[in-house]
Amino acid sequence: MRIPLRFTYAIATLIVTYFLVNAISKDKEPIVKKVAENYAIKAIKIPQNMDLAGEKVPLEREDIRERMDRELLVNTYWQSNGLLLIKRANKFFPIIEPLLKKYGIPDDFKYLCVAESALTNIPSSKGAAGYWHFMPSTGREYGLEVNKNVDERYDIKKSTRVAAEYLKKAKKKFGTWTLAAAAYNAGSGRISQRMEQQQVTDYYDLLLNSETSRYIFRILALKEILSNPKDYGFVFDQQDLYQPVKTYEVEVDTAIANIADFAERFNVTYKELKLVNPWLRQTKLNNKSRKQYYINIPVK
Repeated sequence: MRIPLRFTYAIATLIVTYFLVNAISKDKEPIVKKVAENYAIKAIKIPQNMDLAGEKVPLEREDIRERMDRELLVNTYWQSNGLLLIKRANKFFPIIEPLLKKYGIPDDFKYLCVAESALTNIPSSKGAAGYWHFMPSTGREYGLEVNKNVDERYDIKKSTRVAAEYLKKAKKKFGTWTLAAAAYNAGSGRISQRMEQQQVTDYYDLLLNSETSRYIFRILALKEILSNPKDYGFVFDQQDLYQPVKTYEVEVDTAIANIADFAERFNVTYKELKLVNPWLRQTKLNNKSRKQYYINIPVK
């Protein structure tokens, strides 16, 4: 009895397919690799010398090295956040740096601003706001207007002045910029209390809560990484960085009934004007006292 030709072809096809599938499966086996073969999470080499505003970090002490190591690791391997900070720094440091110099504050304190707000205007859960993260009471204490209509904590120039005043006052009280930075985080009263209780005069000898214990080291880590980003694996081109917004100022000493109408007079949109004036918190400016304000107008 003869087997139909088409049946023979079907059997042959099945046999060939079987061997091909098995061969492909075997060929693929060596291609599957472990993640570690293509990606390495490396330990960070701590720089031999580090300082905050010229004040040496005692890295020869084991606990200090461990705390520094932690912040370098966290801020290096949180890659998306690190790259965003590098991009934003290019936009905001040109505003902050000359103001710190003007007010006699070491340039390193721009990294305190990064540590506080990540250079964004998102309020904290406790109510601190603006790039320098002031509480409402602190802002008012140092002369900022803080209410539902106007909140000058969101004005980067005015809030930098307040930060400078606070830091200079704390430096005068405690004697070092490092303790002044710790006081910025925890409050001068709390730092004074802890120093008296523990009978020490140096930040690095203090036992503090977790947040303030990490605070100085986070600033130091941000300084190190943002100053040498490519040493920590951050790769970018200059055109990848965010650029400062060019503006000019318009003096206003009356109320503005509608900010959208006001913006239109200068050929900009409501959004464009509010983005460079985040201290304007509503759709109008009340200004019953006829106070003098300076409103930034973006250059098209």
